Amino acid sequence: MPWKGEKDPYKIWLSEIILQQTRVEQGTAYYLKFIKSFPTVHHLAAAPEQQVFKLWEGLGYYSRCKNLIASAKYISTTLGGRFPEEYKEIRLLKGIGPYTAAAIASFAFNKPFAVVDGNVNRLLARYFGISTPIDNTSGKKLFNLLADALLYKKNAATYNQAIMDFGAMICKPQQPLCTICIHNKQCEAYKCNWIKQLPVKEKLLRKKIRWFYYFIIEYDNQVYLRQRIGKDIWENLFEFVLSEHDVMQTTEQAFLKDVLTTLLGGGSSEIQQVSKVFRQQLTHQTISGQFVTVRINCPASIKGYHRIPKEELSKYPFPKIISSWLLQQIGA
Repeated sequence: MPWKGEKDPYKIWLSEIILQQTRVEQGTAYYLKFIKSFPTVHHLAAAPEQQVFKLWEGLGYYSRCKNLIASAKYISTTLGGRFPEEYKEIRLLKGIGPYTAAAIASFAFNKPFAVVDGNVNRLLARYFGISTPIDNTSGKKLFNLLADALLYKKNAATYNQAIMDFGAMICKPQQPLCTICIHNKQCEAYKCNWIKQLPVKEKLLRKKIRWFYYFIIEYDNQVYLRQRIGKDIWENLFEFVLSEHDVMQTTEQAFLKDVLTTLLGGGSSEIQQVSKVFRQQLTHQTISGQFVTVRINCPASIKGYHRIPKEELSKYPFPKIISSWLLQQIGA
């Protein structure tokens, strides 16, 4: 992990934002790309937003990228490039919660704040035999208070890294290395055979199902695109002409023609291809979609969409489901 032992608050901040909801294996490559493209907060703040979103493409949770850009501009302009050192000041930056603020304060400035991630929660729950859910309000408060009480304040950065690494490498979620763990004699979960039961999580996610039918409407070697806005998924990313439904629809010509009539307001169109079903799994949603390639003979006015040359598609940041389809088209 290239950010281990890092003291530059900008690089620590960047790594922590990337690793939110992202596996280390995937996040490492993005971290290295960002550091190469934007070596300082000033470089990130000055970059065109579309370039930053394009580099972020595939990481998901695009509000992270939006907040990253906003905070970079604030640090670069308002603070003159000086990253705030105090926990309370760090918390004021967009997209930074208690965990990320504690990580930056501890690792960059050795401030005495416990960094409580999933690894730490799991280790504490097992070691002390705590059955309070880690994901409700009382549980979060309990585990944060316990982590703060245990913190070695003289060297908070080293302690935090050590307990996180111990949770990641020894007290693992599945198949923890209990038999060789140096703390197994004191571990309540090991002594009472509670390893599989701890930690407890209260919330079970109920995933929403959404069906996206994307129409790649071509005219004169151009296609229609729009940028997603609002507070829905994939904010600020681009997409083709969309018809969304709660359930899977037939892709027979009659249905597709009806949708096209609504979208185009009449006019002749020729359906050339209908793709297989593509899927993208989000934390709370399952997105399924198909891509319908359509050729029109006259330019159409589609509200919210504009035409761009097909050869410029690679410049735009797309959700993963669209990128997957585009990649298949290149290889086809």
